Amino acid sequence: MRKHWTLRLLAVLFSIALLATACGDDDSSDDATPDDTTGTGGDSDDDDTGGDDDDTVDLVQDAGDTIQTIIDRGVLKCGVNGQLLGFSNVDADGNYTGLDVDYCRAVAAALLDDPDAVEYTDLTAETRFTALQSGDIDVLIRNGTWTSSRDGALGLQWAATTFYDGAGMLVNSDSGFGSVADMDGTIICVQTGTTTEINLEIYFDNLGISYEPLNVADEAAVTSNFSSGACDGYVTDKSGLASFKATYDGDVTILDDTMSKEPLGPATREGDDDFFDVVQWTVFATFNAEEFGIDSTNVQDFVDSDNGAIAKFLNDEESGLAFPTTDWAVRIIEAVGNYQEIYDRNIGPLGIPEGVNQLYTTGGILYGPPVN
Repeated sequence: MRKHWTLRLLAVLFSIALLATACGDDDSSDDATPDDTTGTGGDSDDDDTGGDDDDTVDLVQDAGDTIQTIIDRGVLKCGVNGQLLGFSNVDADGNYTGLDVDYCRAVAAALLDDPDAVEYTDLTAETRFTALQSGDIDVLIRNGTWTSSRDGALGLQWAATTFYDGAGMLVNSDSGFGSVADMDGTIICVQTGTTTEINLEIYFDNLGISYEPLNVADEAAVTSNFSSGACDGYVTDKSGLASFKATYDGDVTILDDTMSKEPLGPATREGDDDFFDVVQWTVFATFNAEEFGIDSTNVQDFVDSDNGAIAKFLNDEESGLAFPTTDWAVRIIEAVGNYQEIYDRNIGPLGIPEGVNQLYTTGGILYGPPVN
């Protein structure tokens, strides 16, 4: 085991420099977010989140004990963005809301029977992966894209995708641009060192048009450049663009073009299959609940259902998953509802079309495996 983690450490040290900031899904205000802000319901305790000033990563040797550690502690430590409206945002009173936050609450409900037993840690692009690797957080539920290199080289593993996103382009509504194809020779604001920067180059190249990137490392500076008129377009994940648009004092439009694939979802450490299964099946529970027509208001009406599939789902006595109780799905649904409820509560107000983020039965690609 020690040799395994030594090799893992060497891989991590090499890959962190290449990948820590490599995603346009970090996008609303990663670098403007405090590195070490934590709290249950927003109370800060200044925990070290594995900051980006240290080139070393202290990997957790006993990753397989996460569930018991959480139960003994009585609190789930969940890493989030903290500044991305609709996904994870903290208000002036320290209250966290958003799709990612609801999944933190769902995991806490499943393990602790208390959706409020969550300590949130606001993480930047630079600190998010090291915070999880070092054990400063139990799970990362932050707008981070699942890629092969992150899955294979960082000692992490991604659970089911909770939001399928893609890079997009935001322009002033009076710009005259109807699509990215109209933007030949323009100046584009983009965060450097991200997958968005790479995808932007590929997309323009495939269209056979040119652009001049105005790229800075700080996402807050990117949005400031766009707001000041320094560039013709602003590119990042469409969820980040929608979040920006919702709070921007100006008339802007998100073009229809989708320039990349950005599957966003929870990540856990490798070496703890039981906890990974808990996080994974917490997500699946919200999909299955919606498919069965079960929501936060009627779940108790289904507990004694004559439908065999529903009965197994709400009283899981056979799967062998490491949830502490057989009614884990009931706990989850009562706490946060089904996926449609979570989406409508958090993403709906941003005006983002559901698209593929709906059940396979209604034209999307969300699919929960059966509990049996």
